[in-house]
Amino acid sequence: MPIALLRRARYAALLFAAALPAQSGFTMAQVKSNPFPNELTAASAAPRIAWAFYEQGKRNVYAAEGPTWTARPLTDFTLDDGQELTSLQLSSDGKWVVFVRGGEHGGNWAGPPPNPLALPIPPKVQIWAAPFSAGGAKVLAEGDDPVITPAGDRVAFLVNGQPWIVPIDGSAAPKRLFQTSGSVSDLQYSPDGKQLAFVSNRGDHAFIGIFVDDQTPLRWIDPGTYRDGSPRWSPSGTRLAFIRRPGSGGAPAPVLTPRHQPWAIWSADVANGATMRLWQAPTTLRGSPPSTEGGTNLRYAAIGRITFLSYVDGWPHLYSIAETGGDPLLLTPGNYMAEYISLSPDGKQLYFAGNTGPDTNDIDRRHVVRVPVDRAAPEVLTPGSGSEWTPVALADGAIAYIGGSSQRPPLPMVRAARSTATIMLGAERVPADFPSAKLVTPKKVVYKASDGVSVHAQLFEPPAGGSGKKPAIIFVHGGPPRQMLLTWHYSDYYSATYAMNQYLASRGFVVLSVNYRLGIGYGFDFHRPPNAGAQGASEYLDVKAGAEWLRAQPNIDPARIGIYGGSYGGFLTALALGKNSDLFAAGVDIHGVHDFTTPNSGAGAALAAAMTGGRMEGDDRANAQELAWTSSPIAYVSQWKSPVLLIHGDEDRNVRFSQTVDLVARLRAQGVEYEELVIPDDTHHWMRHANGVRVYDAAAAYFERKLMKK
Repeated sequence: MPIALLRRARYAALLFAAALPAQSGFTMAQVKSNPFPNELTAASAAPRIAWAFYEQGKRNVYAAEGPTWTARPLTDFTLDDGQELTSLQLSSDGKWVVFVRGGEHGGNWAGPPPNPLALPIPPKVQIWAAPFSAGGAKVLAEGDDPVITPAGDRVAFLVNGQPWIVPIDGSAAPKRLFQTSGSVSDLQYSPDGKQLAFVSNRGDHAFIGIFVDDQTPLRWIDPGTYRDGSPRWSPSGTRLAFIRRPGSGGAPAPVLTPRHQPWAIWSADVANGATMRLWQAPTTLRGSPPSTEGGTNLRYAAIGRITFLSYVDGWPHLYSIAETGGDPLLLTPGNYMAEYISLSPDGKQLYFAGNTGPDTNDIDRRHVVRVPVDRAAPEVLTPGSGSEWTPVALADGAIAYIGGSSQRPPLPMVRAARSTATIMLGAERVPADFPSAKLVTPKKVVYKASDGVSVHAQLFEPPAGGSGKKPAIIFVHGGPPRQMLLTWHYSDYYSATYAMNQYLASRGFVVLSVNYRLGIGYGFDFHRPPNAGAQGASEYLDVKAGAEWLRAQPNIDPARIGIYGGSYGGFLTALALGKNSDLFAAGVDIHGVHDFTTPNSGAGAALAAAMTGGRMEGDDRANAQELAWTSSPIAYVSQWKSPVLLIHGDEDRNVRFSQTVDLVARLRAQGVEYEELVIPDDTHHWMRHANGVRVYDAAAAYFERKLMKK
């Protein structure tokens, strides 16, 4: 029998073995069986919330209302078919829930929805609505990016970049709102619902427009060669704040030289169109638009304040500025970041998830923080050893958020106004055999890379027992702008890898989850380091130092250290095996980037497009090409010795499948031992739950075979 067939036959047996309980008594399927909540939203004028639950592949909308806050389903989708629920929102009165079903909103290319179940009739991206009181969801239209009107009776949405509208109860067919050049985005209704602001993206420039009705021509707000965006209405509906950036073009800037990206906050009088610049970002690298969640996070608050996010002082902090202009006020001083930001219904308070609190370990957690829009008085509302995120405020002062601990998986929670007591929602949906009591508490580890950079990591140690030195595994996250936590994670992808790390610990491995440079949570200099990515891969120093830290521990067998990661973590896994097979005995590379010089690399696409599109000149092109090559794992295949398992879905929309096809050909030619697991029709995010379980079962089985002395 050919070697490839022998490997696949053996692999099938290993997958079966991996599904059996470990010594600690739980399987990968069990530790990944918890319902994962996201898309939390609240009504602005009623004590009602809604969220999406991802329960072993079945995605449904749940809702609850005060004062009892009992979770109940509003939909009944029963297939593990990989169709996301996104854009979840409640009408202001809480009577209707609107959401999108279908598609993969974390992907990087446009196209039809994924079809990982290989259904004969492929899925569609559709707008759905359900009455809060009785459920009974129904399809309103094909489309995306819905926005409920302030009156709560209609839903505007986009189809192929053009706006449409439909009654929220589905009582009439959808109709086009208007047609315009370019691609429309960011629909924003005025408070009275009589005007609709939007962005018209026209390639190298973008306009902000206002639609009134069928008989009134579209109005453009100070059109120019700029890229205007993020229109935000004042509470009175008389003004618009927006972000202005230069249009693209001009002489090519050197790719290898970091440079400031200009942006400014502007304001327009809606009645006469007069505009004024309120604030110009400093012309420093830190003054560039923030690349953390939500970008500039522009909001038009109450009491004449406009709030935004900036990295200008070295951390992604919240600021506010008077609607008449002036110096910005720093609202969140301190060495921590703000993300998942929301504005209270009265417009006077901001709520966000911050990695701050009274415990020094809070830099590797998330807590809900509240701050007034007009003064620097942040207050951590949820201190403790857990993590909490995506806060939303209700009209009566209560807040809802999602939270979990090191052992308890994430669930929605509600805290009444002027109270510290919380109500947990949906706990009954956690399966009875979910192994909370058998999960370990990760420990914070800080070590230094060879160039002196301090690196945070989380250490998962097996339960006490056994003797002798243990095998260890480095886990590297993707992104790369991510931060792994000491608790369950707020992303479904990284919630799965947290479960994987717990499962590996239960099987007897020591796991070190590394927050390498390029990640968020530790300030601008860590997030935007020199010589990183396709310009030198300096972040690999942090990964290598993690392996060396493990080797120095008295309980670790230095000859049995593995590495795994997905996406950018797959890139770092492949780079580790290529550069340092002497350190890493085996690896699992999950949809990794392997060649930064090609436009289909995903993470390296922008650089490759610039090189192939003629936007670089002379030495800059040659130097960038050389750095991109020496930063790529394929440059080190000749010294790659350790075995590897390659896992990839062939419908991947972030890192093209060809990256793995190419690497396999190179490994085969070099005689490197490899195995592969290809998931047909699934994407970068394992849209089917069954595929996710299969992937992590396979990875654990591979490490057990390669690193365990059995």
